[in-house]
Amino acid sequence: MQSLLAGVNRRRNLILMVIVLCAIWEGAVHLFQIRSFLLPAPSAILKEFLDYPGFFLHESLYTLWTTFAGFAVAVLVGVACGIGIVYSKFLENTIYTLLVALNSVPKVALAPLFVIWMGTGSESKIAIGMMIAVFPILIATVMGLKSIDPEMLNMARAAHSSRSDALWKVRMPNALPSILSGMKVAISFALVGAIVGEFVAGDTGLGHVILVAQGAFDTPRVFVALVLLGILGTLLFAAIEFLERRLVAWHVSQRGGNAAEQTLMSI
Repeated sequence: MQSLLAGVNRRRNLILMVIVLCAIWEGAVHLFQIRSFLLPAPSAILKEFLDYPGFFLHESLYTLWTTFAGFAVAVLVGVACGIGIVYSKFLENTIYTLLVALNSVPKVALAPLFVIWMGTGSESKIAIGMMIAVFPILIATVMGLKSIDPEMLNMARAAHSSRSDALWKVRMPNALPSILSGMKVAISFALVGAIVGEFVAGDTGLGHVILVAQGAFDTPRVFVALVLLGILGTLLFAAIEFLERRLVAWHVSQRGGNAAEQTLMSI
């Protein structure tokens, strides 16, 4: 109950802060007579959205789809490669090193190659999102699987558990908090990848909206797209946090906040 009230208070404070900032922004634009193509007022941004709600919803859904698809592929590839690296010295010395080297290459430089290979459809955006998002998941998986207490593995061997049982019943539950932390980073990266793909070659999506509006100096439309991207990123991050609370409620990272709140309330 206390954690629920704390969450309500945090949301209320956030809403109040946004309202105050928008009021200051609106007042500053009118006071200093800033031209709309330089910095539109919040009211102009809201009007732009209300004039074309269906258009912005369609573009947002497309970006959301490519982001989620790229993230899903990144999770599958990252977790699978992480398991392979932990269990195979050969893969650790080859694929792991290759992925580390590939991660150092700016993904924007690779984006045109994916467009050449896969075309200008959703596939290239999904691939770019996956390339950007996969590394945090891979690192988190490897670290989580390797950080298990050796005594737990010894107990599994003493119980004559197979390697697959030790992986899925011992290693993976222990690694899950780390993997979910990597997923929280990766979901934002996947959104960045989708936008990069839409910048490079796209005819739909919020990235394409920003690119076209920038060329026409339609700054209110650019701001609408940016606000929608912020909302999408926040919702996706919150979805991973919700999943984390459900899957690893037993972990100290999930129990620590409630324990601290209870301690403070008792003082």
